[in-house]
Amino acid sequence: MATRLLVAAALLLIWQAAAMLAQSRLLPSLLAVLQAMWAETRSGALLLNLAITMARVLVAFTISLSLGCAIGIAMGRWRGLDLALDTLVTMLLNLPALVLIVLIYVWFGLTETAAIAAVTLNKLPSTIITLREGARTLDPNLAEMAQSFAMPRLRALRHVVLPQLAPYILTAARSGLALIWKIVLVVELLGRSNGIGFQIQIYFQLFDVTLILAYTLAFLIVVQLIEWAALQPLERWAMQWRR
Repeated sequence: MATRLLVAAALLLIWQAAAMLAQSRLLPSLLAVLQAMWAETRSGALLLNLAITMARVLVAFTISLSLGCAIGIAMGRWRGLDLALDTLVTMLLNLPALVLIVLIYVWFGLTETAAIAAVTLNKLPSTIITLREGARTLDPNLAEMAQSFAMPRLRALRHVVLPQLAPYILTAARSGLALIWKIVLVVELLGRSNGIGFQIQIYFQLFDVTLILAYTLAFLIVVQLIEWAALQPLERWAMQWRR
């Protein structure tokens, strides 16, 4: 953790030094950005929009990960289902995110449900493919052992199947969050009236680089805290059985 904090501090110092050398409103200093963040926080605008964006991220992430794991594992275990859904999953995987967002907004309107659906569908295929490959690598010897000991299905799922799939689930979760952060901002920019993406669009129109960076930095701080406080400890816990 200390090394990560030192690297983050070094990057911030480089930013401050570059801004002092450039002396340009296109590259505001770290101090100016932090002052703008504090002003937006005191007004309540930053916290409100950040909370709205994080709520969208959480809902879309939960839905896409849950559905993706279920469908991916099923496709990995049953060949017929894999053949039936493979083309559709591949099409969704290769469909540009922007096109899918625009189509969903056109078909279903500029609603919160459409926004969540657009984010979820953009992430779903990659989760399905990751878990499908994980399901294909399950050790049949462990499954036979569970059957020979007459292990109940739920217990076998918990102690035999899920530990083997843990690396794939964590990979899908990490890549999912990394993708969903970005897509949510695009969805907000195109069709919502609040959130970090919407605010960045407003400040882009005003050519206010300081506030663009203030909202971006606040968002990145939250994302990094989630990585350090949740994802990395969860990964260590899920993989401890290998040690």
